[in-house]
Amino acid sequence: MSGPVARSGAHRAPPSAAPARSAPPTPATPPAPSVPSAADTATDVVRWAAFSCFLVPVILLWYGTSLAGAAGTAFGLAAVTAACRVLLRRSERCATQRGGRHTRGGTPVS
Repeated sequence: MSGPVARSGAHRAPPSAAPARSAPPTPATPPAPSVPSAADTATDVVRWAAFSCFLVPVILLWYGTSLAGAAGTAFGLAAVTAACRVLLRRSERCATQRGGRHTRGGTPVS
């Protein structure tokens, strides 16, 4: 076959009957994305980590891991989560005391 295959029952308008095209509408200015604060971000990270401290041992038990192994995993994840939470909070306090991440006047982001 050398040409396009027409579907039965399909109706095509002749080229002269095509609707006139108007200029595309100008896009509206999108709202500025809200940037979460560092405290909100750290809180979200800690919440997800706490959720994983619960979820991972449950999944391990589901797949046949011993109760002691799942409990050890939960304890290890809780310890890592607690350490990360302490470090995140400390970082937030230091950033607040120093006036944010960029303290020098010649930084590209001001």
